[in-house]
Amino acid sequence: MRKENITMRAFRTYSAYNPKYFPLKFLHILFQSISPYFNLWMSAEIVTALYAGKDKQAIFLLVAITLFGNLFVRIVGALLGYITELQRQILANNEAAAFNRKTLSLDYDKLENPEIRQLRRKISQNSQVNSHGVKQLRFTVEKLMDCAVQISLSCILFTEMLGNMASVRFPLMGAVLLVLLFILVVLTVVMQLQSSKKNAANWNSLSEHMLGENRIGQGYKVSGMDCRIYRQQEIITPLEEKNSRDHLRIFTAVNRKSFLYETPVFVLTKFSEMCTYLLVCLYCTLGAFPVGSVIKYVGYLGRLIKNICSLFNQLGRAKHNEPFLKQYLDYFDIQNDMYQGSLAVEKRSDKKFDIEFKNVSFKYAGADTYALKNINLSLKVGERLAVVGMNGSGKTTFIKLLCRLYDPTEGEILMNDFNIRKYDYRQYLDIFSVVFQDYSLLGLPLGNNVASAERWDAEKAERCLAEVGFGERYREMPQKLDTPLYKNFDADGVNLSGGEAQKVALARALYKDAPFIILDEPTAALDPIAEAEIYAKFNDIVGDKTAIYISHRLSSCRFCDKIAVFDHGSIVQVGTHDELVADVNGKYHELWTAQAQYYTEKK
Repeated sequence: MRKENITMRAFRTYSAYNPKYFPLKFLHILFQSISPYFNLWMSAEIVTALYAGKDKQAIFLLVAITLFGNLFVRIVGALLGYITELQRQILANNEAAAFNRKTLSLDYDKLENPEIRQLRRKISQNSQVNSHGVKQLRFTVEKLMDCAVQISLSCILFTEMLGNMASVRFPLMGAVLLVLLFILVVLTVVMQLQSSKKNAANWNSLSEHMLGENRIGQGYKVSGMDCRIYRQQEIITPLEEKNSRDHLRIFTAVNRKSFLYETPVFVLTKFSEMCTYLLVCLYCTLGAFPVGSVIKYVGYLGRLIKNICSLFNQLGRAKHNEPFLKQYLDYFDIQNDMYQGSLAVEKRSDKKFDIEFKNVSFKYAGADTYALKNINLSLKVGERLAVVGMNGSGKTTFIKLLCRLYDPTEGEILMNDFNIRKYDYRQYLDIFSVVFQDYSLLGLPLGNNVASAERWDAEKAERCLAEVGFGERYREMPQKLDTPLYKNFDADGVNLSGGEAQKVALARALYKDAPFIILDEPTAALDPIAEAEIYAKFNDIVGDKTAIYISHRLSSCRFCDKIAVFDHGSIVQVGTHDELVADVNGKYHELWTAQAQYYTEKK
């Protein structure tokens, strides 16, 4: 089976984002190309008329045709340019949207996979640094269309010149100049191909350097507050100056090499132009065509040679852009392998969804150790479960497995006695409302954020906001649910404090009205008393739903039916607060005692 050409496949994929763009661009290029050829032609006719001593009326007519012809071509070209630019913006927007859709459609484990994240970063930065990838593909296709149009027009007029040359005797000098011109064009093309190859490697080295430089820059990003308090500019400024010096040194070396690679092409091109002048002037003196045609034919031949070289240069660029196009296509070729399931999740009014972890172990991609090992835990409908433990003990990973963002490496998770893999994936996700510790709100109206949808039930959204304690702030908002959050897209957007944003995230979880409510440390920035108050209030709000609370602060979860204590990826204890704190040798007692000492008065 013949291997598919990467460039052609990438072009089909890219052009499909807006099929109107490239045909319109071709028309635009055609009108842009006609103008200089028309001017050369008319200039030659005017000079010939002047040389022949024609009357003023004939000369004025030629000038008028030139002016109005140029006006027409420029107007049509400008109109096409305006339309084409709009279509280019649509193409760019659709391509960016397709890239984002692909990212959002990936299985969560792939979205978090370091190699895939690195691939996504490379595609983005290569496009920004050296316009590699689909951006370079667009430039190349546009230039190839331009070369094709100009070569076609030049060849038509070159044929006219050859016909005129054939009308006179064929001088030896003419033959020598034609052969020499042919040799020079061939040499120029060969040197152009070599120059393109070397330049590609040359500029790729700059691209690799810029990728590394960007990584370094991201590594010491600081906030303005930190910078001023700790005078971090004293550390950062020398690093930035060193980066700047390195970048200047490498950029200078790259430009120097590029100049050396392109100089032979430039010299050969100038020799070709010289031969063109000699050849055209020779035949003009022999009477093959009038003196005004020297302007026309020299211009046509010069453009023909220039565009033949440019054509091969662009073909070389297309070849050297293929590795970057392959990265782009490889990203779109990533296949989701998480089994989507087909078993419908029953809609139960009693919310009876019992969950059981059976010998579940999990290891992240590329990791040597298990994040979770032999987890066994059951959760009955309406229960309140608190998950506690030190950082890195596996609490959030446990939630990711429960929500089926990942599948277990070993063991199985059951819901109502069926493996959760068998359930329809989308329907299974719908039974969970989660407020993660790194939750985020969108720069959209408040109603969109609460409902996580384009439209919302105003009464329900307002009730949820009131239940989580956002009512007073809501009453102050000028446009109520239509109030845009933040100023990303609207200058009149309202900025929320951390606590206010947290309440909106909680309201979003309530609005979904899912059978399971999970709070994964969304209140970590609050003090223990405030956190306990929010959890207690939220516990009353969730009613008969099953709730899971994750917190570092053990006092916040005393109201729960049972507490699961995680330590180094395993569940080491399960029980009520009173049972666990009474076990003086247990991990929970150790954690409780360590925290309680800061809230106990010393006598």
